[in-house]
Amino acid sequence: MIEQSLDLYPLYNSVRIALISTVIIFFTGIGTAYYVSRLPRFVKGFIDVVLTVPLVLPPTVIGYLLLRVLGPHRVVGGFFLEYFDLRLTMTWWSTIFATTVVCFPLMYRTCRGAFEAFDENIGNAAKTLGLSDSRIFWRLRIPLCRQGIIAGLVLAFARALGEYGATSMISGYTPGETATISTTVYHLWRTENDELAMKWVLINLLISLVVLLIINLQEGKRRK
Repeated sequence: MIEQSLDLYPLYNSVRIALISTVIIFFTGIGTAYYVSRLPRFVKGFIDVVLTVPLVLPPTVIGYLLLRVLGPHRVVGGFFLEYFDLRLTMTWWSTIFATTVVCFPLMYRTCRGAFEAFDENIGNAAKTLGLSDSRIFWRLRIPLCRQGIIAGLVLAFARALGEYGATSMISGYTPGETATISTTVYHLWRTENDELAMKWVLINLLISLVVLLIINLQEGKRRK
């Protein structure tokens, strides 16, 4: 059985991809959740189904659909390749597309639940004092819903860190370039390097435990 030294690039690449996609999800998830929560029930229900579909689709299906859009011979991917010489697949940052789509529903649903639980009487009282909708949103709604927002943010980060199905399809596995923790574990398993694969499994497990601990702490604060 072959044993190699632990190359930390997959950890670095996984963390930066998760951080970038989490930042994107943070703003898009909060904005979308806020506006959807204020829509009529029928419209909200339809949009909610559309936005939540990635949560129930197999990651490989999401990866396939992304390839149909971003591939070099597809409309979007071909446009960027022809006019900007920019390939949207098989690069380290291609994974950001996959993790953002896969993890967005986690942030969206958590934030939407937090916004719907917000006491609108507080907002109405603030309006009588002359506060604008934007000030109410940033000074009242966000702070009072922060526990749910933080929980969604942590969940999205953890999911992005361990995403494999869509990631492997849109960026593949290239050591030192596109390798992530999940794709590295699969590659090591295929090459029967179980000892090194187990090291990465333990690293991922440790990160997951820390994330779950943070979520539990946030849940405890929210209940108090």
